[in-house]
Amino acid sequence: MRLLDTLRRVRSTEAGLVAGPVRLDRRTKRLASRLRPGDVALIDHVDLDRVAAEALVAARVVAVLNAKPSISGRYPNLGPELLVGAGVPLIDDLGEDVFQHIRDGDVVTVEQDTVYLGEVLVGRGVRQDAERVAAAMGEARQNLSVQLEAFAANTMKYLQQERDLLLDGVGVPEITTQVAQRHCLIVVRGYGYQADLHALKSYIREVRPVLIGVDGGADALIAAGYRPDLIVGDMDSVSDDALRCGAELVVHAYPDGRAPGMDRVVRLNLPAVLFPAAATSEDIAMLLADGNGAELIVAVGGQATLGDFLDKGRGGMASTFLTRLKVGGKLVDARGVSRLYRQHGNTAAAALLAAVTLLAMTVGVLAATVWRAPIDAAAAWWETLMTGLQRFIS
Repeated sequence: MRLLDTLRRVRSTEAGLVAGPVRLDRRTKRLASRLRPGDVALIDHVDLDRVAAEALVAARVVAVLNAKPSISGRYPNLGPELLVGAGVPLIDDLGEDVFQHIRDGDVVTVEQDTVYLGEVLVGRGVRQDAERVAAAMGEARQNLSVQLEAFAANTMKYLQQERDLLLDGVGVPEITTQVAQRHCLIVVRGYGYQADLHALKSYIREVRPVLIGVDGGADALIAAGYRPDLIVGDMDSVSDDALRCGAELVVHAYPDGRAPGMDRVVRLNLPAVLFPAAATSEDIAMLLADGNGAELIVAVGGQATLGDFLDKGRGGMASTFLTRLKVGGKLVDARGVSRLYRQHGNTAAAALLAAVTLLAMTVGVLAATVWRAPIDAAAAWWETLMTGLQRFIS
């Protein structure tokens, strides 16, 4: 069997095919943490969004197999374009049966729009390319007005459901982490989070904000060299190591109090508080910071534009829009902060310049006072020497 796999890989390379071990999960976010370079990702994701696609590209998978259509046409989602642009083969609409035929770890071969397990055909779908994706996105944009209407309706529904929380902060739990009158940096493992964290190094070092990781955002902070002060979320995409790092844990629960993430926290024997709300985990992190008196909230990797909201394709994204209205002037996008700090300049360089200036001034003062007599004596000796030399020459 190993020989057959080796021969298949050689044949695949020569023929321009791809082959590799499959990692599968119906939740793309959960799958992303298990992927390794060279894997084939098997997902079940209608309207693949940009965040999920970025995670797949970052994992360096050799192909993505989707049981569902990556573009349904409801709205112009950004994931397929990103995958195709990165050169990752995307085979769409393979059907539910593909999950029955393939097990985690099986080595498959992808040839055009077909998937083989050994010599057996296990799925046939639609292979996306740049032209096909562009055409589908064009059709989806024509349906954008329908999605905007649905987004507005969901926004009103959420406002009615969480009116007390949004208007008066009712339901925000008490936490032990000191947040009042401090900056809070909320990290979501979303759009461009790594670049944002890198750009904010000076800000984090100088201001020392409260570091809040939203689910996998906690792992992002740790990977960047920081320890989260708070971890907020439903705990489905954060590692055990991150949960054990010593951060205070706030588990996102459904409005009726159900919290599947709490079971995991209990198994790890860790303390946590519940935050029941219909909002997303990113939203409750902002509401938590705002409700506990944060002076400024800096968002890393979150949604910032209407396109971002719609790209997630969930009715719950209406809460993200209203949360930003609630938080108001406290909220700043990470990219804006990084630009301000680049203009602000490097504090260490400024301190070095000040030290050199002070040293030069000190030398000047010493030359004018303490060292004045030796300098005068040296000048007189030099003048005598030059006079004698001139007489000798003449």
